Amino acid sequence: MGVVNVTPDSFSDGGSFLSSKKAVDQALRLVDEGADILDIGGESTRPGASPVPPSQELDRVMPVIEALAQRADAALSIDTRKPDVARAAINAGAAIWNDVSALTFDGTSPAVAAELQCELVLMHAQGDPKTMQIKPHYDDVVAEVAAFLRERANAAQAAGVSKNRIMVDPGIGFGKTLPHNLALLAHLDAFTEIAPVLLGVSRKSFIAAIDREENGANPAPDQRLGGSLAAILASRCAAVLRVHDVAATRQAVAVFEAIETVRRSR
Repeated sequence: MGVVNVTPDSFSDGGSFLSSKKAVDQALRLVDEGADILDIGGESTRPGASPVPPSQELDRVMPVIEALAQRADAALSIDTRKPDVARAAINAGAAIWNDVSALTFDGTSPAVAAELQCELVLMHAQGDPKTMQIKPHYDDVVAEVAAFLRERANAAQAAGVSKNRIMVDPGIGFGKTLPHNLALLAHLDAFTEIAPVLLGVSRKSFIAAIDREENGANPAPDQRLGGSLAAILASRCAAVLRVHDVAATRQAVAVFEAIETVRRSR
């Protein structure tokens, strides 16, 4: 899943693809690099981000989705918390609703998800983007995140969403400290019992935090490819990888899987 942020303030590439043309061109580049899915978002959910009104979010994403629905050989995903934005995007050709609030942002979200019958990603976050990194706390982060995602998957099904359309995302970096993120990555298999897992670790700040602890470095988001790949390969059991660097990720996964195939054959 290649990331296309049509925003001025996303943590990694905010402002780089704010114009519709630049966003479409970037999306098509990601498809050329091997992206199977394009995740289009018009509202930043980085730590500290402020919400934007649905009208502004629609103005950002709809021209991009409408263009890509005609031009891109990839499934389209709408990255939004808002059911009205999700409905418009799905009606314009998107196939996946990627909701960082796991259908909790709006009371009508479960019913809209059932109405749309699209693929659905339910993500865990402790708090909202504005406040989520202010002293996040868990007694057992793996158990608590798994319990939340199981409850949200059950709620979606109770509203009418088909079980086989649901994926879950533990929400790396969304209301988590470095130890929380590492625990989730080390025990990612705990979430595969709920639904197929989408993993989003690409360029995230926990990579820079490890660098600071190890050697005092503080790499910018676009200098975190090595850490992104390490986290992906160590985690192993994700069904979908949400990444900024599609070509490098595909290459790394292909080499890893080739080695694993030989190892399993012995």
